[in-house]
Formats: sequence, C-alpha cells, structure tokens
Amino acid sequence: MFQKLFGRGGERSADDPHALNVLRRRKNAVFKLYALGDEQVLALVEAAEEGDWAAVKTALAPFDLGRDHRVLAELAEVDGVQDWIGRAVEEDEEHRATALLISGARHIRWGWQARTAARAVHVTQEQWRVFHERFHIAEEQLLQAAELRPEWITPWCGLLTSGRGMSLGPAVHEARFDAALRRDPLDLESRVERVLQLQPRWGGEPGQALAFAREAAAGAPEGHRLGCLIATAHIEEWVESSDPDCLENPVIQQELRKAAERSILHHDYELRPGWQEDYNVFAMALALSGESRLAPRVFRELRGAYTPWPWKYMAQPEETYARFRRRA
Repeated sequence: MFQKLFGRGGERSADDPHALNVLRRRKNAVFKLYALGDEQVLALVEAAEEGDWAAVKTALAPFDLGRDHRVLAELAEVDGVQDWIGRAVEEDEEHRATALLISGARHIRWGWQARTAARAVHVTQEQWRVFHERFHIAEEQLLQAAELRPEWITPWCGLLTSGRGMSLGPAVHEARFDAALRRDPLDLESRVERVLQLQPRWGGEPGQALAFAREAAAGAPEGHRLGCLIATAHIEEWVESSDPDCLENPVIQQELRKAAERSILHHDYELRPGWQEDYNVFAMALALSGESRLAPRVFRELRGAYTPWPWKYMAQPEETYARFRRRA
C-alpha cells in the first residue's frame, strides 16, 4: 500500500495516523501524490477501482462527501466508475444521493476527457457531442443530489464546473455560486470556480478574477485556505498572458508572500488530506514570479510531492515542478 501511495517506501506521520511521509531514497526525488497521500482515501479509491459499492460505502465512513471536495475528486478520477455507479443510483435508495453525487462528479471528469484540453476550435464535432452528453447527465444527477441533500455544497461546486463547461451563462453561474456560499461562506473550491469563470477565456474581463480573489482572501480568517485564491488568480493571469514572465514583479512577489504567510504557512492552517495541493498552488505561483524568500520553504515542505492541479498547465508537469524545485 505504501508503495502505491508514493511510488516508494513510506512511514506514518506522528501527527496523523492515516498520513504517510515520503522516505526519499535520493535527495531530489519527485513524485505525483496519489489518493491524497492518505491511507483511508487509498482504501476508498481501491474499492472504487474494484467496482465494489458496499466497500466504497464502508470506506466513505470517515469522510463527509457533501463537503469534502478533494475526496470526491479522487473518486471522480477513477476510470470505470461510470460503468457501475448507475446501478447504485437505481438500487440503493438509502444512499442514492451519495451515488448521484459520485456519478455526477465522474461524468464531469469523463466529459472533460472526451473534449480533451485542446482549444475549442480544435475539438471535433464528435468530441463535442460526447462532451455535452456526459455533462447533461452530470447536471441532472448533481441537481438531484442537491435536492436530496440540500445541506451539501459539493453538488453546487460541481454544477459550477458543468455550467462553465456548457457555457450556461453568468445568471446561472451567479445563482449556483450563491447557492454554494449559502452552504459554506468560506468555501475555497467554489471560489476557485469563480476565478476560472471570470477569466477572459470564459467570458470575464481582464483583472476581474484577481480583484475577486483579493476581496475574498481579505475576508478570510488567518490560517484559512482561502489565501490560496491569490496564488490561483495569479496563475490564471499567467495562463491568459502571452508574456511568460508577466508575474516577475516585486509587487506580485510581496502579495504572494503575504498570502502564503496568512494561509498555508500560518500556524492555524490545518493539514488535512491533500494539503499538498494548496502548497503546490503557492509553489507554482511563487516560482513563476521569481520569488526566492518563501519558495524554498514551500518546496521543502512538499518533500517532492506534486499534484496535478495546478501543474496541468505545464506541458511537462513533473519535469517543470522538479526544475522549479531545484531553483528554489
């Protein structure tokens, strides 16, 4: 199990009995984090890979899938879930909302896979057809899950993603975003979706997303994950820009340092399963800005672990992470 989590040996953390630390066999080992680096999440993912609904329900016991975006995302990434989760939706009335949520999340991920990451002009008609077919299913299922469990926020965050992908427009986005915030006023993931929606490539105006991120982060308690929104917004600014050095600015470096110190590097920040993604967001933003004071600490805390988000924006995620890490 340890080798599957990290691609090499591991040991338990003294702070969290379910977390594993990497035993690096060489100084500069780099690896992709799997199953949030957590034994309980790994058990859940393995049950989903086996198509064992009973085992999935048992493995879900430690988690609140209606609020834990990261755990839901791990299930959505499992190939083949779409082949068996429909039976759970139809046959398990007691856990139908959970099955609908998992299925909806998986169909979003499955839809993006059909569309691919290509620019819209390069997506074929058949790819668009499959994409919309899967997203329509996701929309229907997530809306049903939200109706069955009105206190859950994860269906609404998924609906923000599907609405953006299907270009449902600002009115729909605003309504769904408001619904998410009513359930958790400090939710990070729904605000990340908002930052994406406000990008020019999705119909927003230049600078709009960054202004939103600054306002949201300013209202967050110290040690809260919402500080990651600043790093996310700057990364998105970099994605939109034709200048690869657009973040190399002392003002941006200072803003990123303050956001990191107030969030991931604050003593009140909670190291929950998948915390490495928050650190990776700052690692990428700090590296792109050329910052050299905090970047070494952030990369050091990661101990070589990189996450698909946000490094998916790079043509070679692992190699780019490793290069930035060596420079830090």
